[in-house]
Amino acid sequence: MLDTSIMEKLRVLTESAKYDVSCASSGTQTKNKGGLGNATAAGICHTWAADGRCVSLLKTLLTNDCIFDCAYCANRSSNDIKRVSFTAEEIATIVVEFYRRNYIEGLFLSSAIEVNPNATTEKIIQTLKLLRNRERFYGYIHVKAIPGADPELIRQAGELADRMSVNIELPTEESLRILAPQKNVQKLLLPMAQIKKGIDEVNEDRGKYKFAAKFVPAGQSTQMIVGATRDSDRSILFAAENLYKNFSLKRVYYSAYVPVNAGANLPAIQTAPPLLREHRLYQADWLLRYYKFEAKELLTEQEMNFDLDFDPKMNWAFRNLDRFPIEINTADYGLLLRIPGVGVQSARRIMHQRKISPIKYEDLKKLGIVMKRAKYFIVCGGKFFGERNLEVEGLKRIMNPKPMYEQLSLFNLTKEVPYPLGGRNLLPKPVEVGSPTDGQAKLGLGRVIF
Repeated sequence: MLDTSIMEKLRVLTESAKYDVSCASSGTQTKNKGGLGNATAAGICHTWAADGRCVSLLKTLLTNDCIFDCAYCANRSSNDIKRVSFTAEEIATIVVEFYRRNYIEGLFLSSAIEVNPNATTEKIIQTLKLLRNRERFYGYIHVKAIPGADPELIRQAGELADRMSVNIELPTEESLRILAPQKNVQKLLLPMAQIKKGIDEVNEDRGKYKFAAKFVPAGQSTQMIVGATRDSDRSILFAAENLYKNFSLKRVYYSAYVPVNAGANLPAIQTAPPLLREHRLYQADWLLRYYKFEAKELLTEQEMNFDLDFDPKMNWAFRNLDRFPIEINTADYGLLLRIPGVGVQSARRIMHQRKISPIKYEDLKKLGIVMKRAKYFIVCGGKFFGERNLEVEGLKRIMNPKPMYEQLSLFNLTKEVPYPLGGRNLLPKPVEVGSPTDGQAKLGLGRVIF
């Protein structure tokens, strides 16, 4: 039984950890050697593992007592919040007890920087040693690499963890200077370079030796905040592309900024998190990793941000209509991936089916192609099945038609309400009654409409 003081720490530190999304566990194959846990195809807090399971792991901070004062962070040193820290023994106890109760399958351990980077990293290593060596816990463990820590400490952590991550947070030096002046890009990139080098060395050793040492077997990842600064989608995507190329990252995670602090350089507290923008960046990131797109193709200097009404692949197709329609029976794999409505699996099925017989139009849906999108961009057997002579605006109206109905808003009562074709307006005409009260005038309501 965990005592109340540990449970209170857990409540505070798991709440503080919710803003960190840079975690995933696919890619590691740590075998159970008679101990606890199994990292094979494990996952991250209510997410999907490689084998399709929805799994979870304990996601917590080691401490929220931070020496840094990053403007966007809930744990910044100037915030008046309850400060608590786990000991390595407490974390090990919690993980083992939760695993035995089938609450979790592993651990995601992040941390604020307490005292200094070396002290924090030493505490993380102590926790990992207790879990791996004493408790013989073979479950998935993801820990943070603390920028500024000694390279030897980073190496020790990498030998015990399955995955490590260094959160870049912001895509440009200017943004870091404004919101996190105690951080700098070079210090953030140094541990990433060390982790990449260590992974490359281990992979090389595996080709020579049967029992090569392990080092961060599930790779490294990072996180970037979306919406805390005026950085465009283009700058964020270019930063992600460079990280993939230079540091062989497994994933870049995007976190829609949730306003937790007031500040002159931050969005207002009541600002809603840009969730759709985050979603578009994830879609674009998928195109970089699996569809052979480049960042410069998806966004240009004239178009710095994604159109929120259409996914990035569709937007690219709109800008490159001269490349369409594409013949399904002759296009190579790379060209098939450029067609809206055609995914990686459906492109592979097309390539396989063409070896057997020519593909007919009626076969396309069976191959997994989303025809309501793809039919405007393909030719099958020399025949085009979409609407002819469509320009970009016409395609946009078809792909994203305006809704026939719209939810009424308290702050837009005079807006005309649409009705279905042939329908009948059953509401009386708006009637203006009296002058606006002081409270209504402040809200900008004008006259009251009934």
